Amino acid sequence: MLSGIEIFGYVSMVVVLISMMMKDVKALRIVNSVACAMFVVYGLILGAYPIVIMNILVIIINLYQVFIK
Repeated sequence: MLSGIEIFGYVSMVVVLISMMMKDVKALRIVNSVACAMFVVYGLILGAYPIVIMNILVIIINLYQVFIK
């Protein structure tokens, strides 16, 4: 039986996959940022700081691309 955190991780994974199928780059980056934020929560709960750091960096890159560039 899957735990709640495992289900949350799989849902996060599906959101990333959905974002990668988008043709609109701005929408892709926004949806991907949501997925990354989900993975930040997932990583914090697991104590997996490489997951947290990588996803925070991806969020920063996405937000830069959407709002600055």
